[in-house]
Amino acid sequence: MQYTKRIYPHIFPKGQTIILLGPRKTGKTTFLKKDFPNSLFIDLLNSEIASKYSSHPERLRQELMLLKKEQQDLPIIIDEVQLIPELLNEIHWLIENAGLHFILCGSSTRKLRTAGVNLLGGRAWTYHFFPFVYPELEPYNLEYVLERGTIPTHYLSSFYKEHLKAYVHDYLTLEIQQEGHVRNLPAFRHFLEVAAFSSGELINYANIAREAGVTEKTIKAYFDILEDSLIGTRLPPYKKIQKRELIFKTNKFYFFDVGLVNALKRTTPFLQAQENKGHILESYIFQELNAYRCFKGNEMSLNFWRTTTGLEVDFILNQQIAIEVKLSQSIHDSHLKGLVAFAEENPATELIVVCCEQTSRLITHKGHQIKIFTVQDFLDRLWNSEFI
Repeated sequence: MQYTKRIYPHIFPKGQTIILLGPRKTGKTTFLKKDFPNSLFIDLLNSEIASKYSSHPERLRQELMLLKKEQQDLPIIIDEVQLIPELLNEIHWLIENAGLHFILCGSSTRKLRTAGVNLLGGRAWTYHFFPFVYPELEPYNLEYVLERGTIPTHYLSSFYKEHLKAYVHDYLTLEIQQEGHVRNLPAFRHFLEVAAFSSGELINYANIAREAGVTEKTIKAYFDILEDSLIGTRLPPYKKIQKRELIFKTNKFYFFDVGLVNALKRTTPFLQAQENKGHILESYIFQELNAYRCFKGNEMSLNFWRTTTGLEVDFILNQQIAIEVKLSQSIHDSHLKGLVAFAEENPATELIVVCCEQTSRLITHKGHQIKIFTVQDFLDRLWNSEFI
């Protein structure tokens, strides 16, 4: 399976500085080199280059001021800019005084935030980059996706298990430790495994702390690290005041890639891991919904809805669409309880079930119209903007 070009909807206007954020290995570098082949590319993962700018950040300003005009007119691309946040002062000066513009790639927001990326104050637009999304996967094979995930190097390789194992070891543990985020590496490794089994569930800090053998405060800090490193996202509950008693304070957590979850769980392939399939499918739908709303400008809200009595809807998109994800190949009335309960208090909401039935269909249940979609049909309509 191959692809020709990444489908990336954001515009990079001439003269505009962009901060492009995305987890490692999602293809940011390849995408930019293909789309901006004549731009100066500064790779801070290169130890020699990083050492030069780390000790003398002013070298960046000195070198770029002597670029030929045709290169100054193009965006200057700096990869993994968070590794040397001191360069932001020089970049700010070059934007203000030399009229240069940049594409700043990053796979972590923590150092950028602490270094004061707001020094660029409104002069930079922030975009997000993701692994392969549905329109880029041709031909589409759901089982293939759920087993490998959609990180490009993993998805396209025959050795995806080895790639995933290396990603967990080299990046999720060693590099995060080297950046100074984690001191107790064995505890963090154990936390990652526990968090993978909790993916898509309500975060219970106390239980995870007990399993990982560290304090609740440490677990909360670990989740912050994963979010700052763009490895995962906390999903907040839907907070519109309703008659039912809802869960308002507890978030869910999803990793950015389902293949990574499989690697952390050390599972067998998708078809042999029956107990994991439902959570993996739900995580994958979250992955697509989250990418879609970011591509549309990140103005759409994404939440889950759950009552204290256990009624639940997996995703509420933009307060308009309620989406329940079921692995089942045959949807029954028991699968619809959460959607019906939500619709009783939100009658204008579009109700959707995403499942593994053979064909899509429209049903009426307890006075509510509910659209039942196959996974591929749902994603096709989502990315064609048929829902929102």
